[in-house]
Amino acid sequence: MRRLPQTTNALATAAFWASACMFATSTWAESPADWTHDWPRTDFSRHAVPLDEIASAGPGKDGIPAIDAPRFVPATDYRSVSNDEPVVGVVIGGQARAYPLRVLIWHEIVNDVLGGVPVAVTYCPLCNTAIVFERRLGGSLLDFGTAGKLRHSDLVMYDRQTASWWQQYGGEAIVGEMTGRSLVVLPSRLESIADFRKRAPEGSVLVPNDPGLRDYTRNPYAGYDRAATPFLFRGGPPKGIAPMMRVVAVGQTAWTLPLLRARGVVEQGGLTLRWAAGQRSALDEARIVDSRDVGSVRVTRAGRDVAHVVTFAFAFFAFHPDGLVHTETGELRQ
Repeated sequence: MRRLPQTTNALATAAFWASACMFATSTWAESPADWTHDWPRTDFSRHAVPLDEIASAGPGKDGIPAIDAPRFVPATDYRSVSNDEPVVGVVIGGQARAYPLRVLIWHEIVNDVLGGVPVAVTYCPLCNTAIVFERRLGGSLLDFGTAGKLRHSDLVMYDRQTASWWQQYGGEAIVGEMTGRSLVVLPSRLESIADFRKRAPEGSVLVPNDPGLRDYTRNPYAGYDRAATPFLFRGGPPKGIAPMMRVVAVGQTAWTLPLLRARGVVEQGGLTLRWAAGQRSALDEARIVDSRDVGSVRVTRAGRDVAHVVTFAFAFFAFHPDGLVHTETGELRQ
């Protein structure tokens, strides 16, 4: 995805977002005829969404490099930028691993095997969606890269086996041979490294294969949390809620972070959502250690983790136009 330059004051931030809107307008000129050179194996006659909803993200195919041979260190040896550094925590078959957002923000996809299960750990900074998928589908074992495309500002992935394109939000194939197929979403937690160490002291943590490749302590999306509008989003803003409001979504139902913060615990429809302080945003200040505390939410049913996504309100309604959001003042639909 196109990287956002650092901004140091309100005037520079406003100027950047104005230029971003101009860039966003230019991306929609693409068509399948422009894609075939880089995607000769992709069957563009098969698609589940209008192709004009898909835009260039700036860098092309694999311009944001997925991690295919992940490297880990024991959680006890991991040198975190702070105890409240955000990570994607995953436990499968008794094996626990944490994937720091400060690494995922630069790579967006990690192809891994955890507890004997092939997984893709994914993160889209523009939608703040951290989602873990099983890479087995039927009799196929898939591995994923970044397509250099966006839809509703969300990462479009591709599988290297069929060159089909997949929507990261939801895990559905939207273009190509696999169109209509869906990946299994696995439970994970967007949590602090301290919370991960507490629940999985024998776990391990992803570290960069080449720490000198880039500054992994820097957030290339500084100020995105405070943006008035999402980057490269074609649709209109949702009604009655700030586009960049964080929500916790299970299917077509979501709860705003302010609601969960105010109540601490919400029980509804057999689900229990618990908010706790102690996790910094990955998309706020230039350095995550300086970013504000947005807290963590655990979603369970009968004590077991439930697959969910922490995302922005604009993305939730883009993918769930008939969805329901519970707010501090009541229920919200579009």
